[in-house]
Amino acid sequence: MVGPFSITVRLILSAVLGGVIGMERELHRHEAGLRTHILVCMGSSLIMLTSLYVFDIYKGINVVDPSRIAAGAITGIGFIGAGAIIRSGMSVKGLTTAATLWITAAVGLAVGCGFYLAGIFASLTSVIVLLFLRNIEKKLLGKGEVEDGIKK
Repeated sequence: MVGPFSITVRLILSAVLGGVIGMERELHRHEAGLRTHILVCMGSSLIMLTSLYVFDIYKGINVVDPSRIAAGAITGIGFIGAGAIIRSGMSVKGLTTAATLWITAAVGLAVGCGFYLAGIFASLTSVIVLLFLRNIEKKLLGKGEVEDGIKK
């Protein structure tokens, strides 16, 4: 069974890691920013902790699969991500934000079950991808942000 100290550490770490990803979105003025990513990550972590708790209290009594609740969380986060995607004319906006919500949920699940290294690595790698590949896309692929039909 996961103790109170471990639960607290996992929830705080998930808030920090979700916040790291959310801060990048916030800095670039996306709708799903700091608070949204923190809540998604902490919520996923809590879902995983709850899965582990349910598994622990029912082991030996009934067959329980702790991954089922986590799978439901990932499915549910897809609906939130879909809400972040907007089609505007010939372009689609919000795909990266939807992807960051999805990876943030996965980070929360990893931290929630105690898989700290994977959660930390995935969170930091996500921020590196968001910050540095943006510039590479702009320079090499000519992808710039479009505002009022004008490419920047």
